[in-house]
Amino acid sequence: MLLKADKNETRQKRHLRVRNRVAGTAERPRLNVFRSLKHIYAQVIDDDKGITLAAASSLDKDFEGTGGNIAAAKAVGAAIAKKALEKGISEVVFDRGGYIYHGRVAALAQAAREGGLKF
Repeated sequence: MLLKADKNETRQKRHLRVRNRVAGTAERPRLNVFRSLKHIYAQVIDDDKGITLAAASSLDKDFEGTGGNIAAAKAVGAAIAKKALEKGISEVVFDRGGYIYHGRVAALAQAAREGGLKF
């Protein structure tokens, strides 16, 4: 009997492989993306200290609309770029979280670039 692979489990394995190579530092923190069916989240993380420097998601109070579409991803990307720039962070390492660089993940990355982050 063949078992169908769990998509989230395979995504987590991909993410672990990427995380073995990608790490955020104080000079260049990691921009992490997590997407669920209803929402999308982004964090700027300093892996040396193990702290989150800035975070934005479609669950924030100032967010308007639904969180599971490309427009929401663009809004979250712009918000994370604004918050990171306020803290003096202009360069990051992009961590797509094991997701394919397409759709909402790509829209968030593009909006973050347009907001002033370099990666």
